[in-house]
Amino acid sequence: MSPLVIFLTIVWFLSGIGLVVFILMHSGKGTGVSDMIAGSMYSNMGGTGTVEKNLDRITIACAVVFVLCLFIFMLIFPLGHVAA
Repeated sequence: MSPLVIFLTIVWFLSGIGLVVFILMHSGKGTGVSDMIAGSMYSNMGGTGTVEKNLDRITIACAVVFVLCLFIFMLIFPLGHVAA
């Protein structure tokens, strides 16, 4: 494997894990994982909207990196397998 493939695989994996974590941290209708973990932080802070906006931005950034890695993989391996 080339260093580019190894680097892309690591970035792709980390962005996928980040996507799962940040999506689970979004508050839903009061029953989300974010309410269990950081419920007191939201109630103490006056700017809950700011926290949600930043969480949205981080989630979108992880999604963009994840999709870009997939497109690069599609260009590197157009037949779907690693050539030996």
